[in-house]
Amino acid sequence: MIYPLLSCYICFTKYFFLQQKLSILFICGWYPSRVLPTNGDFIQRHAEAVALKHHVTSIHIVTDPNLKINLDIKSNKINGVETHIAYLKGSKNHLKKTFLYLKAFRSLIKKSKKFDIVHLNEIFPFGIFSLYLKWFKKTPYIISEHSTIYVKNSGTKISSYQKLISKYITKKACSICPVSNFLEKELKDSGYNGNYQTIPNVVDTNLFSPIKKENTFLKIIHISSLKDDHKNIKGMLNVAKLLSERIDFFEWKFIGNNGNEYKKHLKELGIKNCSISFLEHQTHLEIARHLQKATICVSFSNYETFGIVIPEAIACGTPVITTNTGIAIDFKELPFCKVIPINNEQLLLESILNYKTLFKNIDIYNMHEFIKQQFSKKIISNKFSLLYIKSIKK
Repeated sequence: MIYPLLSCYICFTKYFFLQQKLSILFICGWYPSRVLPTNGDFIQRHAEAVALKHHVTSIHIVTDPNLKINLDIKSNKINGVETHIAYLKGSKNHLKKTFLYLKAFRSLIKKSKKFDIVHLNEIFPFGIFSLYLKWFKKTPYIISEHSTIYVKNSGTKISSYQKLISKYITKKACSICPVSNFLEKELKDSGYNGNYQTIPNVVDTNLFSPIKKENTFLKIIHISSLKDDHKNIKGMLNVAKLLSERIDFFEWKFIGNNGNEYKKHLKELGIKNCSISFLEHQTHLEIARHLQKATICVSFSNYETFGIVIPEAIACGTPVITTNTGIAIDFKELPFCKVIPINNEQLLLESILNYKTLFKNIDIYNMHEFIKQQFSKKIISNKFSLLYIKSIKK
């Protein structure tokens, strides 16, 4: 009899904690602003998910090269999140820049309501502000980390000074929440010790949902920044050339910028019998519509910490062919995700040619439900809520 009672008590306690409304301060190294409208939109989606249950204030500091005054603070309530962004005048003087950052931070904190916990986004340098609040305001903090600089394949060199400070920041955090198990391993392997719990990015499963596909010709889509060293765009164009020699016609859309830097490579390849197009950055609604209509979504990255387009495509009922990076590592056994080695053009070609066999038994509605149960706003909000309560009780 004791076990059912204990089980009921645990369920009730968990439910009670999830109902507590807290005040959360998001300190954001990246965040959408008038300077960079889409920068850090994945952090904004985390904040909006948390705002389903709690009062959330996001603060962000960014340099505005067009600003004539030293400091300009703009405050708005965006999708339930109190948002304060400090715009700084550009300066090559490091002392002046540091002074402006400190002044901006003090001003942003004054604008923020009393908060129970800090949710830091980006270990360095904004983690220094989190340490300050922990030392002088007795406010605990957790860290969400997304950055590719901690991935060995990215080739990024972190200074000894930054690494030393960052290790102290992670050590003092209540929890470190990388967005993928892959990033967690990279951080641990680099000596960033602490209490880890992976909490992924948010997928808007109301927006990214499946529709019945037209059974016409092969439609391939790739969505990213289109930076070649990161996303391996030339590798995909090489595969497009080989594919054009094997099938009569297909379409391959690259979404992210105008693709001008690839015009020379395309001319050298001389690809025929297909439609290859480059589209500028699209809204989330437009991206969802493109994914819904695609036959396959391809990610051929050299490295990723997450790869948000992969679960977004799956939520739309579109199967994915991807390299063994980021969140894809956890999808290896799924029938709607073919995971291949990095930079293996031949295997990418073979996977595309065999897509009908690879993905013959998929159910688009089961795909959507799979993503909903792991990456929806409600799920992510609950995960962070439990972590906040645990952090406050320490």
